[in-house]
Amino acid sequence: MSELAVSIEAWRDVDVPLIERLDARVFGPGRFARSAYRLREGGAPEFGLSRLARIGSMMVGANRMTLIRCGDRPALLLGPLTVEPAFRKHGIGGRLIASSLEAARAAGHCFVLLVGDLPYYGRHGFSMVKPGQITMPGPVDPARLLVCELEPGSFVAASGLVLAA
Repeated sequence: MSELAVSIEAWRDVDVPLIERLDARVFGPGRFARSAYRLREGGAPEFGLSRLARIGSMMVGANRMTLIRCGDRPALLLGPLTVEPAFRKHGIGGRLIASSLEAARAAGHCFVLLVGDLPYYGRHGFSMVKPGQITMPGPVDPARLLVCELEPGSFVAASGLVLAA
């Protein structure tokens, strides 16, 4: 298949209902039970850091960045990362991640957490959090708790409970 002409943009208020429908289609109602979702509940996304992907006028993917606290340190939570199933395997998720991380770094953020698969997110600069270093609200498989340091060494001293900002 030829290269897709994908544009990556920052979220706008008007995009939120479309993004929520995309998340509902892809993840279903089970998404509400996840610990990461609980951190996002009631909080607004960081519009300048969250990204969506379009092919023409059709939205085909999105990722959200949310302000959180990791103990006494400010941080960001990446997720959900959602790509329409028909458009997976074209690098759209990676482009969304890269654009959000670049924007977060430029805005002065130090590190980003997420709950996800290391084989995928490791390619984008994430590594496993040392077991016991931080605690997520609710159950989380420690092998899926990942961090990307935007400022080298910024996560070393982080500890404690992860909370909504």
